[in-house]
Order: sequence, then C-alpha cells, then structure tokens
Amino acid sequence: MTKALIMAGGKGTRLKPFTASFPKPLVPLGDLPVLELLLRQLKAAGIHEVVLSVNHLHHLIRAFCEDGSKFGLKIDYILEDEPLGTAGSLAYALDKLSDDFIVANGDLLTNFNIAKMVQEHREQPIAASIAVFKRSTKIEFGLVEVDGNMRLTGYREKPTYSHLVSMGLYVLNRGSVAPHLVPGKYLDMPHLMQILIEAGNFVLCRSQDCLWLDIGRPEDYATAQQLFEEKRELFLQSER
Repeated sequence: MTKALIMAGGKGTRLKPFTASFPKPLVPLGDLPVLELLLRQLKAAGIHEVVLSVNHLHHLIRAFCEDGSKFGLKIDYILEDEPLGTAGSLAYALDKLSDDFIVANGDLLTNFNIAKMVQEHREQPIAASIAVFKRSTKIEFGLVEVDGNMRLTGYREKPTYSHLVSMGLYVLNRGSVAPHLVPGKYLDMPHLMQILIEAGNFVLCRSQDCLWLDIGRPEDYATAQQLFEEKRELFLQSER
C-alpha cells in the first residue's frame, strides 16, 4: 500500500501577509484550504496513510487535520525542530512510509493523475519519479547575440522559451534514498535528485496534460482563487 509524505513546514515567505498568521498549506481556495484539497486528491488516488512534516505554525495544521479520519485517512506527524529543507525530514519519516512512496509539497495545486504516476513508477526499476510541467517564459527585451569580439551575430526580439519545471510532486523508492539521508541534516529535493543520479540511480520525469499553479506569490494566489472558483471540478474530480 502506497503512503504519502506531505512537506508542510515552510513559512511561505513569498505569500506574506497571508502566511503571517497561518501556514501556507492552510491558505484557502474557495471554501477549502489547499492542504485539504491535496488530501482529498491523495484519497481519490487510493492513498490511505499520510505523514505530515510540519514546523511553522504546526499547531494550526494539527488542529485542522487531527488524525485524518474526517478525510478518510490516517495522518501521522513529524515535527521539524528547525527547517530541514524540502527533503531533510525524509530521514525521520522513512520508517512510516512504504517501499515506494509519494512526496508532495503542502501547497501543491494540480489535477495531475497521482495514481497513474505511482503505477508508472512501479513498472520500472528506478529510484525516483518527478512530476514536471511545461512553462513558457517570455523575455521582455530584444536579445542580442555577439561573438568573442562583440560583433553582432544575431538578434531576437522578445523571444519565448519553454522549459520543464518541477511541480513539487514525487514518487521515491525508500531503499534508493535511504543511504543518502542523514537525520538533522538540511537537504533540498533537487540536491537529493542529483545525489541519486551521481550514485548511478535512474530518475525519470513524468509529464501529463494537466493544470498546475504555483501559489507562492500573491498574484499567483489570486489567479488560483479564480481558476478554482471557475473550474472546481477539475481539481476534485471524485466529487463529480
């Protein structure tokens, strides 16, 4: 049975003043906190046990989620005495997780098919799967290209670049990541992925036709509010 670890300990500094009095995973989208939306999606994906890694204003998250029974889940907690990064608390959670387990940011807002991601991960002998999303960035300036002597070689007017970004959703193999985790040591997920690759492990990126929003900034949060109000059913498909 697949279990999940939710990273819910961040301070959400980019989203101030909203996160001054409550943790980022509890910011509301319509009538639901972002964290509740994620818990419902995990339940719909067949997940029954979740571990919450908490730190900033953790008592509010505990008060809201309790033991998870109101969501049809069993919820356990890990308290980070000090910030350990987006992967540091894994060292304290491994004994509570399954052989292959999900890791998700507590502010994840997407309709990515989590169950499909887990199934595909299990079909190959890999250490980690990363959910990725294609984003386009428009440069607001004309780009000048020159050679070593500063002679003009090209000119592109306000080009648009496409790139893949991490969505903050992973499936990890416990046996693969365990040797690289040290209790109390700060570790971010990108660094852990690099360590896995350098150790000879395979890490695959997985993309789907889905929606994904980064709610880290007030303007992005406002966009998410509007999208959720207009297309709630896309994020809560099990409620249809």
